[in-house]
Amino acid sequence: MPRSTSALEQELRPRAGLARIPIEIRPLSYGDLPEVIAIERRAFPAPWSLAMFVLELSKPSSICVGAISDGSLVGYLVCSRYHTVWHLMNVAVDGAYRRLGVATALIEHLLEATGEGERHTLEVRVSNHEAITMYESFGFRGAGVRRRYYHDNNEDALIMWRTRP
Repeated sequence: MPRSTSALEQELRPRAGLARIPIEIRPLSYGDLPEVIAIERRAFPAPWSLAMFVLELSKPSSICVGAISDGSLVGYLVCSRYHTVWHLMNVAVDGAYRRLGVATALIEHLLEATGEGERHTLEVRVSNHEAITMYESFGFRGAGVRRRYYHDNNEDALIMWRTRP
């Protein structure tokens, strides 16, 4: 079972030439949903609905966390537990905060919260090379393809698994 997801101050890893920014990782609440939906709509061509986020927030087995910088939500992560596997369902970072390590901090938080030795899976657009590279840096590996998974353009999804640290 996951450990408590208490607020955590983190200093983001610097990336080539980019400034470091302080963020707080904390559990999402229903009150965060307007900001979550706004980021979701800017980040994805086929965004999740409000109902999908409400459903995930209501599940006791879900980990839903946000990254806060200067009092504003700048990114979030949604992960659900299905039997013996954690399914990373949604990670998004607001455009102005991309490539600053926000997604990396969110995933690091998730892996710490779920514990060593847990199995994780996700789907990612085959064209999203930056995300694939980031997931690979955490030990995720391609394990197959879901054909025509994304309904907005029928793009395939790469199925990735992380079975051990």
